[in-house]
Amino acid sequence: MTVDRLPEPVRSALGRVNHGVLVDFAELDAVRRRFDEDQASSLATYLQAAQSANTLRAYRSDWVAWSAWCAAEGRTSLPADPLDVAVYLATAADTLRPDGAWAFSPSTLDRKSAAIAAVHAANGLPSPTRSDVVRLTLRGIRRARRSQPKRKRPVLLQTLEALLAERPEPGWPNGVARRRDALLLLVGFAGALRRSELAGLGLEDVTVDVDARTGEPLLLVGLGITKTDQTGQHQQRVVLPRGSRRPTCPVCAFADWVDLLEVHREGGHAALLELLSTESAVEPSVHRCHTYRQPAAARGPLFPSVSRHGRLGSVPMSGRAVADLVQRYAERAGLDPTLFGGHSLRAGFATQAALGGASDREIMRQGRWVNPRTVHRYIRTANPLEDNAVTRLGL
Repeated sequence: MTVDRLPEPVRSALGRVNHGVLVDFAELDAVRRRFDEDQASSLATYLQAAQSANTLRAYRSDWVAWSAWCAAEGRTSLPADPLDVAVYLATAADTLRPDGAWAFSPSTLDRKSAAIAAVHAANGLPSPTRSDVVRLTLRGIRRARRSQPKRKRPVLLQTLEALLAERPEPGWPNGVARRRDALLLLVGFAGALRRSELAGLGLEDVTVDVDARTGEPLLLVGLGITKTDQTGQHQQRVVLPRGSRRPTCPVCAFADWVDLLEVHREGGHAALLELLSTESAVEPSVHRCHTYRQPAAARGPLFPSVSRHGRLGSVPMSGRAVADLVQRYAERAGLDPTLFGGHSLRAGFATQAALGGASDREIMRQGRWVNPRTVHRYIRTANPLEDNAVTRLGL
């Protein structure tokens, strides 16, 4: 049962839960009684930072849904009975959306189970999800749903160019989104970035450098905390070389966008309007990256929100907004938007690189993949006959 189907008093009570589910606040109160407020606050800060914001959001939503089901069924959510958890997961697995599709995938149900386990662990309680009845229920769900996951279609180079062609026209006010979206699409594609990584980039994370071998400009993009490096200790970064053509050059797109941000920082909305009002309707074809000089100490989100009136927001785009942007341009280009999403840019990099003859090691290095099997899926998509013995059968 979802929260929306519960009586209003139950929904209101659950809505008041506005803290991270993995932090035991009763224990923190005990700490405050034994230590001073600064020490207790320091502990709370680092406990809350132990999980990513996305994980905490998902776990909180999962815990609220589990608590709501228990409230409706007269069950106890904490500590939970393993049989109750198994019935909850089985019921969720049978839930259908209005269009007849499954409401929850097996991986989502695994996450729901993990959220219940995490809250029990945070409260010093044994996890009910370790019991055989829960583990076998999840295994049965996975076996019953033995269908291939629906992966988003990769954005290949020709698709990328089609998306870029559908950006708003230059000038005011559409020129703001036009410049931002060009950089976002190019960085997401060439950097093989996840949508959360794109959304999390700041201006301080990007540096214009020079390729020591060729003297050509390039972008160095530091990623900080990522899905596979939750603490940021590996300091992952990707390098984006100068494009062969101006419309697909990440360094030129970065220069165009940072120029706009600097004008806005120094002169505000009025200066931005003046800059874009005089912008030519004909997009330049000559590179500017060789002569570009990056301003010092620029900070703030690399991809802030932009209103339809051209106003720059102070907060970064969300990962969901990145996916919506890709789908919006796909639809404008005459493509089925449901086939594309935020992951399409990352998948497109791997597939296009495989089509270009890149090795597993080269693809894994830029995409930061650690499992070769993941890369092999993209290679099989790009060229199913690559390294395939069927070509030696002599048919």
